[in-house]
Amino acid sequence: MEFFHKVTTYPFMRTRRMWYGVSGVAIIASIVLLFWHGLNLGIDFTGGVELEFAYPHKAELEKTRATLQQAGYDHAQVQNYGDDRSIMVRLLPQENQDVNAVSKAVTDSLKQVDSTVELRRAEVVGPQVGEELTNQGGLAVLFTFVLIGIYTWFRFQWKMGISAVIATLHDPLLILGFFAITKIPFDLAVLAAILAVIGYSLNDTVVVFDRVRENFHKTRKASSEDVMDASINQTLSRTIITSGATLLVVVVLLIMGGETLRGFSWALTIGIIVGTYSSIYVAGALALDMKLSARDLMEQKEDTSKVDAMP
Repeated sequence: MEFFHKVTTYPFMRTRRMWYGVSGVAIIASIVLLFWHGLNLGIDFTGGVELEFAYPHKAELEKTRATLQQAGYDHAQVQNYGDDRSIMVRLLPQENQDVNAVSKAVTDSLKQVDSTVELRRAEVVGPQVGEELTNQGGLAVLFTFVLIGIYTWFRFQWKMGISAVIATLHDPLLILGFFAITKIPFDLAVLAAILAVIGYSLNDTVVVFDRVRENFHKTRKASSEDVMDASINQTLSRTIITSGATLLVVVVLLIMGGETLRGFSWALTIGIIVGTYSSIYVAGALALDMKLSARDLMEQKEDTSKVDAMP
């Protein structure tokens, strides 16, 4: 299935240095925002109070959120728990808070709207749990980049491996910058979305690099820039169809998924856009500027002295 009726011939690499500037500004801005604003960490990372409530009928999540917001709990997380008649309310930690007092205040607020609500459980999630999750999440991301580098190095060539790692690092940095400036709560669902984006971006990069390798072996006398442009254009239909279909589903999830999935949906939306962009103007462009050539991609057993004699 093709998006275009014929293969396009757009010279992507001709404007790569302009896009280097765009990416550089975006990355610097993201890093500054992370240090200046920081992330609005959710209860998964900070700890807090968890309250489980039950209704004799289907719980209305949006009404519960509005009630808690009016009661002063602006960043309360509300979601179904087990079935549609039970909900979990998570509150960020406060200094010298008493779980009994907090649970009573929240229960009283909810009972003013629906007297049938019943508190089933109240407990405190300690900050040490959040610290452990933060460390594990950081290690997961670190190992992901290490394995990406090893995989692309052995599958293709070290120049492609380095450019793929940089491109894959580029995407989560921009997502983190977005969350820093918007102050959307950053929880485990968002971290999972970032890991998914890393895999998505790498897959897009591998598709382009596979075509680059094929084209270098077919037309070894063509310039590296021409081969890179041809490879990107040949995979452009696939990229647009895949990214477009995925983005369509994620946007629907963003609109219809409610407050619980808002951070997850935003992370995937931004990630799909920047991941598609980075596979072209970061991974491909960096490999080109690292002087990637047909000789780099030849098998070690092949006689490199015959390269110039080949078509």
